[in-house]
Amino acid sequence: MEKGGGLFSLTPNDIQKETKHNPWLARNIYIIEVGQKISLSAFLRKLAELGYTKAWETRYRGEFSQRGGIVYVFPINADAPYTIEFEANDIVSIASPQKPRSWPIVDSQGEPMRLRRKPPASHQERGFVAPLFYPGDYIVHIDHGIGIFRGENATDYIIEYAAPAGRPNVPDLLFVPKNKREQHQMLLTRVQPYLGLKKPTIHRLGTSVWALTKKKAKEDIIAYAKTLLETIARRHHITRQPYLAYPEQEEGLETSFLHEDTQDQKRALVEIFKDLSKSYPMDRILTGDVGFGKTEVALRAAQRIILNGKQVVVLAPTTILADQHYQLFKSRLESFGIEIRRLTRLENKKEVDGTLKGLRENSVDMIIGTHKVLGKNVVLKNPGLLIIDEEQKFGVAHKEHFKKLYPPIDILTLSATPIPRTLHLGLSKIQSLSHITTPPKGRQGIKTFVLPKNPRAIKEAIEFELARGGQIYFLANRIHKIPQLVEEIKKLKLHHPKIAVLHGRMNEKQIIQTMHDFRDYKIDILISTTIIENGLDISHANTLIVEDATKLGLTQAHQLRGRIGRSDKEACAYFLYPSHKLSDRAAERLETLERYAWLGAGIEIAKRDLELRGCGNILGKAQSGVAYKVGLNLYFQMLEEVMQELKN
Repeated sequence: MEKGGGLFSLTPNDIQKETKHNPWLARNIYIIEVGQKISLSAFLRKLAELGYTKAWETRYRGEFSQRGGIVYVFPINADAPYTIEFEANDIVSIASPQKPRSWPIVDSQGEPMRLRRKPPASHQERGFVAPLFYPGDYIVHIDHGIGIFRGENATDYIIEYAAPAGRPNVPDLLFVPKNKREQHQMLLTRVQPYLGLKKPTIHRLGTSVWALTKKKAKEDIIAYAKTLLETIARRHHITRQPYLAYPEQEEGLETSFLHEDTQDQKRALVEIFKDLSKSYPMDRILTGDVGFGKTEVALRAAQRIILNGKQVVVLAPTTILADQHYQLFKSRLESFGIEIRRLTRLENKKEVDGTLKGLRENSVDMIIGTHKVLGKNVVLKNPGLLIIDEEQKFGVAHKEHFKKLYPPIDILTLSATPIPRTLHLGLSKIQSLSHITTPPKGRQGIKTFVLPKNPRAIKEAIEFELARGGQIYFLANRIHKIPQLVEEIKKLKLHHPKIAVLHGRMNEKQIIQTMHDFRDYKIDILISTTIIENGLDISHANTLIVEDATKLGLTQAHQLRGRIGRSDKEACAYFLYPSHKLSDRAAERLETLERYAWLGAGIEIAKRDLELRGCGNILGKAQSGVAYKVGLNLYFQMLEEVMQELKN
């Protein structure tokens, strides 16, 4: 696989000729043809003997998958999978592959490469199949139920449904015309990806099963929605004074922002300020991909709270991120007479005591810190707003801490990839939800490559970035691997790059100093653990290399990818994996990373994570069952509609 097609790159006719005098080649090929008699099980066994790996969805060379009597095989000498259809013990058809946009290819040296693709910006541009629909994907048609998207022909999109009882090997097909714009738009509103169980029940066309399923789901959702509304009502019974605007100071802060606000940032600010103008506390989730300006929105909300005489708490998961926020908030807000302190492991006892006293006496307006701000000794004189950054790093108890101590406190939760529980709270309208989906002006997408680990690819990636004057994050999954990676990089014979290491066993001052050196361009390659995952903004770092991406969670990998591409340069993320072992779950995560690589894909990755990990205990067993029967997307849509009906 790592050496390319070799002899297998010959045409089929040439291969057959070569096998007559090449025993090795004869042992390592398998030729099939229409009409050939072989059982499906024997064929699958033969593929396994040849070294092919069974996958849920065939996306890479050397993989195969099965759906009923249809087998998808991606030969190592092809550019896309073949579709092989069986009836009983006969091969009845072999469909030539149509080369998709994201299959692996090899370069002139036989190394695996990835086709580059720029995700389209709108439904009109991306059509029906991208970025969420690919042949083999489960979809939910609001009128016909769950089926399988089978691609398209010249005139139609094709959705496969369950076969009738009389012809079990011939599934029903729904052909959706795509030649008229209004039909295309209607389709986009009625068809959506199925998120839920990996193997949902495929529905029959023309039966009442789907209608009954939706009816039962709505009945359950109505009962559940009434419980949710009671939860919201309890929060609304708590009162506080509305927050007033201070136009002159707020305009001054906006003017000091070095970039132009995006439309989504402006809309989020309007929504947040509207919440703050009410007489009951805000509980809002702000989602937006990494680098899309969530912190700027939170900073301006914090200013309004402080100008109204209240205090703000910013909770960050790591000392590095807390320090970055401290530097940013201080530089932007201190000219308005706002006193900001930091509370992490970096401060000595005297500094901590002074900060705690200032909070009690209201001489400190804002505290930015890690879990230390949750301590019993942290007492606020006039609590106003809690900002939780990277909320996926905190447990439920952490998030409820200040709400229990200070019930009227407003809460703003920030996340690029909210955890399933938070995402569900937002989609269910328990918490208000704001999205920032527009990238900053000039921001480019991050090119994502999923490759077997090999020194040549690593060397070329590093040399490319150094040649354009950039910096590299090189991620090690374990601290004990860092010395080995340092030696591996030295063996690449690069032109003396400045290398530094970063991990959690270093003391806090070393960690912060190393990040400052990296930010000041004193380091070319930073070999680090996942300590760099959260919130860092280094504009010259435009390449990420992950030594073993199989060890990362889905949202964690996306967060790491967000550490690069913070300028107007095109960034590259290389997620490497050991070629000798790749589990189905790891392959699924990596494929999702590559598929959802466009700017603003964080919320879609969160939804995918919601599918893989489940809804959490907020749904409960009964509601989880309902959600999976209709798919999570449709479930949330129906839940939102019911919530609106009940509110009205």
